[in-house]
Amino acid sequence: MTGFRRGGLRAALILGALMAGASPALAEAVLHRGNPGEPNSLDPAQISINVESFILKDLLEGLTTFNAAGEAIPGAAESWEISEDGTVYTFKLREAGKWSNGDPVTAEDFVYSLRRVQDPAVASKYANILHPIRNAKAVNAGEMKPEELGVRAVDDRTLEIVLERPTPYFLELLTHSTGLPVHRGNIEKDGAEWNRPGKLVTNGPFMLEAHIPNDSLTAAKNPHYWDAEAVKLDKVVFYPVEDQAAAVRRFEAGELDMIYNFSASDLERLRAAHGDRIRATPALNTEYYVFDNRAEPFSDARVRRALSMAIDRDFLAQEIFLGASLPTYALSPPMAGYTPAQADFAALSQFDREDQAVELMKEAGYGSGAKPLDITIRYNTNPNHERVATAIADMWKTVFGFNVTMSNQDVTSHYAYLQEGGAFQVARAGWVADYGDPENFLTLNITGNPGFNYGKYSNPDYDALIAASYDETDHEKRFQILHDAEAILMKDQPIAPLLHKAELWGLSARVKGFEDNVNNEHPSRFMSVE
Repeated sequence: MTGFRRGGLRAALILGALMAGASPALAEAVLHRGNPGEPNSLDPAQISINVESFILKDLLEGLTTFNAAGEAIPGAAESWEISEDGTVYTFKLREAGKWSNGDPVTAEDFVYSLRRVQDPAVASKYANILHPIRNAKAVNAGEMKPEELGVRAVDDRTLEIVLERPTPYFLELLTHSTGLPVHRGNIEKDGAEWNRPGKLVTNGPFMLEAHIPNDSLTAAKNPHYWDAEAVKLDKVVFYPVEDQAAAVRRFEAGELDMIYNFSASDLERLRAAHGDRIRATPALNTEYYVFDNRAEPFSDARVRRALSMAIDRDFLAQEIFLGASLPTYALSPPMAGYTPAQADFAALSQFDREDQAVELMKEAGYGSGAKPLDITIRYNTNPNHERVATAIADMWKTVFGFNVTMSNQDVTSHYAYLQEGGAFQVARAGWVADYGDPENFLTLNITGNPGFNYGKYSNPDYDALIAASYDETDHEKRFQILHDAEAILMKDQPIAPLLHKAELWGLSARVKGFEDNVNNEHPSRFMSVE
């Protein structure tokens, strides 16, 4: 009886307040985002996959950033000037820019952060993306000191960046995670724990409130953010849901407002149930298999080409991804002004490809009547990846009679193993463009790329063409050089391109402000919930 009376009194008080014209406290605006994996790091110098960048780009803001439409816009810098020769960028930082602890965001913060990424002691796997900056490659190789990097603070609000050569996509490149700033005092004070909840100092629209590994990560609105008044969310909670079926169940139960990268087999049913809240957006990405070029038989281009030719990409696109992916025979997706160089067998029918593949494999000494071959396909845990691996294993068994097995790991472990140079035979990989230029895809396979040339492919002619592209200022000629380089790559087949896939998102009716875009950038800053 006592509880009933208290409840009745509370209801009466609320009703009285409403009748008197008062408003009860508004509930927090919280966006619940499903994220397909646990972040391996919250250090912008160490992350490499979108599972991590979705989070970091809510917490930190570079000189430039993405808007809801996936376009590069001013971020921590309010404006910039570019020299006539395209090699000197002068950024003016926002006067209102502050860190979450109230410190002003200064040009020295970016000098420190950009030097840190190139410092070989930090061992950033993605340092090469900023090698257009003068001396960056030499600094990263330990041949020059970090202080010799082509960045300097003219004053507290003015940052100058000098490039090795004109780089047309440099402003978009700065939106990448390696362009995100870190707070020097935060790192020096807190050491190895600098990016933990309660310690991480951020300059983006949100700050790290809590992180329970393999459960959730909570980002709260940063009151010191320069545009805090326009941020409509109080909190964003990221849930590392690697099990796609579980993600869909939680989405349909109303537990998650957003899910990403769900199983393509659910696409038709989810669209029927939820209409245009289920999105399949074409994006600049490529799914591919990489061969370990360091050991036999995958050091033999004939073996690699034969295995690639035997893969029926149309089957993968239509039967596994139900049309939400397109088959490809090139590493680069089509981009404005650039036509990818396809493998020379792309025009053949699948039957002709398989016949030629068998002959090529025999020439290399494997297959029916020759040496048998046992192959293990590695992939990161995901129903779509498992279906693809199962289908390709069956194709290789059918065409060549090989024994093919599969091995899977969670996404962070899978990529960490590849980036650290672990031995393998065939491994699944995917690349989503950091910026809209074929160079971003083609540099994955240059000799000595420490983080992303997983198969350790090396071809001096290929390397020379990629290097030449940096010195060519004519747009059309530069693209022709890159096309010629890609033709070499597709002839050697160190990787077997498979698909350009659509990015799959599910949105609850509560979510507003989400926009489809080819860069697959969806900052929480521009979203709201009702």
